[in-house]
Amino acid sequence: MAVARKVLSSVVLAAGMAVFGASAQSVPTLQEFYFDDDVAASVPEVVPADAGDLVDQLMKQRERGRKALEATVQLASVAYAQGRPELGEQLYAEAEKEASANSAPGRMVRWNHGWALYRQGNAEGALALWHAAQSNLRGNASWVPQTFALGLWTLGRKDEAVKWYAAAVRTEPQRWSTTAGFAQQLPAWSDAERATLAEVHQAWAANPPAWP
Repeated sequence: MAVARKVLSSVVLAAGMAVFGASAQSVPTLQEFYFDDDVAASVPEVVPADAGDLVDQLMKQRERGRKALEATVQLASVAYAQGRPELGEQLYAEAEKEASANSAPGRMVRWNHGWALYRQGNAEGALALWHAAQSNLRGNASWVPQTFALGLWTLGRKDEAVKWYAAAVRTEPQRWSTTAGFAQQLPAWSDAERATLAEVHQAWAANPPAWP
C-alpha cells in the first residue's frame, strides 16, 4: 500500500493540483415530473471498501483492469476519505478526460464528482457537475429534484430549492410529502444532508408552490 501511495503522490506532483472552478451556474429548466431511472447515478465499488489492500487493488485495476474508470472514481473517494482532496480532484480530472460527458460512464464520473465537491463545501461546483450529469440524459432522472433542492438550499437559493423539492413531491408524493422515509430513500446521504433536505421540506410544507 505504501508503494501505491507513493505512485499516486507522484501523479499529483507531476500533473499539478486539479482545481474545479465553477462560476455561477444556472440550473436546468424545471420540469413537472422526474420518474426516470439513471444507471449513472451510482457509486462504483470495484474493490470491497473493507479490503485490507484496497489502494493497491484499485491501482492495479486502474492500470490493467476492465473497470479502470470505476476504479479511478473509487480511488478518488478513498483519497477524500483520507483527507487528501487535492489527490481526489486530480483523479476526477483524469476520469473526466477518459469519459465524455454525454456517455453513461462520463455522467457517472460527474455525478460522483459533484457529490465529492458538495461534501467539500463547494455546492456551486456540485450543482454544475450535477447539471452536466443530468443534461446529457434523455429523460428526467428521479435523483434530480431532491439533489438540486439540496444544493440550491445550501447556496441560499431557497425559493428555487423549494420549487425543485415540489417537483419531487409531484412525482412521488408518497415518498417526499413527508420526511419519515428519508433515511430509507436516501441511504447514501449523510445525516446532515438529510437534515438539510428536511429544512427544504419544511419550507415546502409551509407554502407549496403551484405548478407551473
